[in-house]
Amino acid sequence: MEFPRLRLRRLRRNETLRRMVRETALTPDDFIYPLFVREGSGVRNPIASMPGQFQLSVDEAVKEARTAWDLGVPAVILFGIPDHKDPVGSGAYDDNGIVQRAVRAVKDAVPDLCVITDVCLCEYTDHGHCGVIRDGDVANDETLELLVREALSHVRAGADMVAPSDMMDGRVGAIRSALDAEGFGQIPVMAYAAKFASTFYGPFRDAAESPPKFGDRRSYQMDPANAEEALREVDLDIREGADIVMVKPALPYLDVIRRVKDTFGYPTAAYNVSGEYAMVKAMERLGWGDGAGLMMESLLSIKRAGADLILTYFALDAARLLQD
Repeated sequence: MEFPRLRLRRLRRNETLRRMVRETALTPDDFIYPLFVREGSGVRNPIASMPGQFQLSVDEAVKEARTAWDLGVPAVILFGIPDHKDPVGSGAYDDNGIVQRAVRAVKDAVPDLCVITDVCLCEYTDHGHCGVIRDGDVANDETLELLVREALSHVRAGADMVAPSDMMDGRVGAIRSALDAEGFGQIPVMAYAAKFASTFYGPFRDAAESPPKFGDRRSYQMDPANAEEALREVDLDIREGADIVMVKPALPYLDVIRRVKDTFGYPTAAYNVSGEYAMVKAMERLGWGDGAGLMMESLLSIKRAGADLILTYFALDAARLLQD
């Protein structure tokens, strides 16, 4: 059938028709809300590069988690900001560390909320890298031992899922084996499987106080030019026991999200990272775009590309808009 009998605009004439034939729909169930937790009480430190986001003390993180749950957001992911940092990131696997206490408090207050923890050392090391430094580089296998300790500590505190983000080779298998051996076979692992060395992480490093003190992270995070390598990374993580695989960032890597979903058919997450969030907020503040419209279009594109789950700082705003 051809024009004039075929007129695709017929089904775009009004919002009701557009809703009826819409191919992709967002719901609050799609979102995971990141929270930055630090020491103190009653603390809500604004993050300058991420308007509307805060460093939160445990009590304030509990309030934010409860708000997320009330809006229909099923999960949060916790990032810790300790007062003390050292070369081996010991605060990451301290059973009374900031994330461990936050996990216990959130699970006590909102028991049905899925609490995920980021498993990495960069927020806890005084050099800002994601592992132990030997001869100016991150020592892969030595770091694995500490990541395992961190994951076990988080799960013992009550975490429902762990998410290793360090990009060390073999870390998913090491964590999976340790969880199984310690009787935590029911705990899923969400692997930051294809995590690219991106300039879009700048505001996050401000929020988490974790910029590297020297060099960069390109020896362990992926080259932005490589999509085939991303598929190999995802394949390895699945074979090592990942239950969910993640692509990070999201918007510059929509093609990778689509290829991961089509190739593996696995539960796929995408991280709508801090720089993506900050760009929308900056455009909104400058009056260069409709902030809510930019937010929803960005999130919709990520889901349309194949993501089943979206880690996003927009989670509460988007959930409110969807409820309205």
